[in-house]
Amino acid sequence: MATKKLANELGLVRKRSRPSNGNHEKQIRCGQLFPYLIVIDFESTCWGDKNNYGQEIIEFPAVVLNTANGKIDSEFHTYVQPQEHPILSKFCTELTGIRQAQVEAGVPLHICLSRFTRWIQMLQEEKNIVFAQEKVCSYTGHPCAFVTWSDWDLGVCLQYECKRKQICKPDLLNSWIDLRATYKLFYNRKPKGLNGALQDLGIKFSGREHSGLDDARNTANLAWRMINDGCLMKVTRSLDRAPLKTKPLFHMNRNTGNAHQLLKGKQPYQHQ
Repeated sequence: MATKKLANELGLVRKRSRPSNGNHEKQIRCGQLFPYLIVIDFESTCWGDKNNYGQEIIEFPAVVLNTANGKIDSEFHTYVQPQEHPILSKFCTELTGIRQAQVEAGVPLHICLSRFTRWIQMLQEEKNIVFAQEKVCSYTGHPCAFVTWSDWDLGVCLQYECKRKQICKPDLLNSWIDLRATYKLFYNRKPKGLNGALQDLGIKFSGREHSGLDDARNTANLAWRMINDGCLMKVTRSLDRAPLKTKPLFHMNRNTGNAHQLLKGKQPYQHQ
């Protein structure tokens, strides 16, 4: 009963029957809290054997899902140079498809975050989107939230890498929707990874698994299907707002290892 009560409070109880009326489905979509969702799915350094290495982001993708029509309105993508362990393992290259030359042609994480910040600011200007941290009345902008498959990307990988490297990340990345947890509550079943969740709904994975950009696009596709099934997307996780003792590398005008596998629901190798 406690689980059902929690699901009711989060607005995640699935309708017993899915209406076929197109107008009703449109009303469901219009009732979403967020007209836009930004889906993020990092790829990171990884190794086939157990070790205590901290993982570093090597691919940083983000896609903007329009929750009114299911279209991807914009994308951000860049490869990131790992600096603690700059040479990718053979295991990492085979798993992700990311080559050594691609990360060497990429940028350090703090520069990647600066570029990501400028991309976000462009979206704010073009689409008038706002984030919860800005405390802006919903009538003056279009609310937007981040979406990840599990809490690993923003709650573990980015969080701990920024702490290790003394990088100040944008505050807006401190809250997000965990789509895996939302899926589990809404459909009342535990998904076997992102691909398994798609397969359970009769959706074919498009592209290459463990490609960050392809994973982000497929996660957006899954979120759109869930919205059409009547799922109300709500923020599920927020980090402690206590400031890190770090030196800021840029300013927003507006406002290890195996832990990733446990959160992602994957095999216990050290990778996303």
